[in-house]
Amino acid sequence: MAGVQIATTSGGSQTLDDAAVGALSSGLQGKLIQQDDATYDETRAIWNAMIDKRPGLIVQCASASDIVTAVKFAREHDLLVTVRGAGHNIAGKAVCDGGLMIDLSQMKGVRVDAGAKRAFVEPGATLGDLDAATAAHGLATPTGINSTTGIAGLVLGGGFGWLSRKYGMTIDNLVSADVVTADGSELHASEDENSDLFWALRGGGANFGVVTQFEFRLHQVGPDLLSGLIVLPQSQAKEALKKYAAFTKTMPEELNVWAVLRKAPPLPFLPEDVHGTDVIIFAICWVGDPEEGEKAIAPIREWGDPVGEHVGVQPFAAWQQAFDPLLTPGFRNYWKSHNFTEISDGLIDVVVENAGKVPTGHCEVFIACLGGATSRVAPDAMAYSHRDANYVMNVHGRWETAAEDAAGIAWARGAFDGAAPFATGGVYVNFMPDDEDDRVGAAYGVSQGRLADLKKKYDPTNFFSQNQNIKPA
Repeated sequence: MAGVQIATTSGGSQTLDDAAVGALSSGLQGKLIQQDDATYDETRAIWNAMIDKRPGLIVQCASASDIVTAVKFAREHDLLVTVRGAGHNIAGKAVCDGGLMIDLSQMKGVRVDAGAKRAFVEPGATLGDLDAATAAHGLATPTGINSTTGIAGLVLGGGFGWLSRKYGMTIDNLVSADVVTADGSELHASEDENSDLFWALRGGGANFGVVTQFEFRLHQVGPDLLSGLIVLPQSQAKEALKKYAAFTKTMPEELNVWAVLRKAPPLPFLPEDVHGTDVIIFAICWVGDPEEGEKAIAPIREWGDPVGEHVGVQPFAAWQQAFDPLLTPGFRNYWKSHNFTEISDGLIDVVVENAGKVPTGHCEVFIACLGGATSRVAPDAMAYSHRDANYVMNVHGRWETAAEDAAGIAWARGAFDGAAPFATGGVYVNFMPDDEDDRVGAAYGVSQGRLADLKKKYDPTNFFSQNQNIKPA
């Protein structure tokens, strides 16, 4: 070897000699991957194909000690560092050009203590890994809606999904975390130990260290729940969304309903002549007795004239995978998002107008419903402060080729700008693309000042800078 050229924190680069690279490699339980290795391209690839960057080195960790080794090596040599969990984040902050990527994707272990209703989860695990382990015991914790999402990025940004109205956000169910901080120390963070770090981890993103294990509180869920889809033509979307807005204000916390406006996918329960047409899909999940759920969702069937319906009792873990075929890796993705306290008629007009102008059949606008248990936590109880967000809209641009970038991005930004007058001004940090550095303050909200103080305490040199970054006070 002739050494490795690698990026530094100052924006320059240096050559690591063979001895340094060899010492790093020999000190790992996992692998050190270089640019000429057969697995390099596969390892650096992330879910959003719009992000195509080439790290100088990749430490593929097998243990917490590997993470400590990588952090200490990077500090010693002043290296630019990124951290990759499952690689699903839209902004692509997991990877950089020229730097050192700490890859956690092989650390996927999940251990369940069914008696204590606890799950202990490694940082490379996906929602699917967690669901598979907990479902065997009839247990679950609130996460997201796509089984290939990484648990680490999800929880550090907040985390919400089908169970959140009943059981809160993912962070509301985090009991503790083991963390490697910027100086290579291993700390345990909980309400009783390093409580300020625990506060920051719950919504402060990847700014404060590398989590080596998450401990979650579990709840008795299912395993079989009433869930599914009711599909209406988009011509009925305005009236249906007005009914949705009213219904979701008072519906039971056991029920969650999301609205998705897009071109109809070729779902087997939809007639062929509906495929590819403009539709609005109401995605439904009832956390409780299915018979009671049927009564609760009955009004939804009166919101219009459905072109298709697929609602029934199925394992919760299966419902968590329902949207996976629409979110496969390898596509180019660009998102724009807003938080809302309510769905006004003006917002409905904007959403329907822009949903009717999607530039590709893969694009969509969805409205996620929160409220319930998510809104009963004080805004300053943890770093995630947007407890007034009863709804989150995501304008999801998605296409196959770089030639479609300009049209897709313009569409997403247009829909975002149109909805802005009705929004709270806050944004969910996990839905921010790479070009939204100007919205970091909106993401952290009233927590930003305390987060900056804690950044100074735990990462005074901004070692963990490749994220939705909080600069040290």
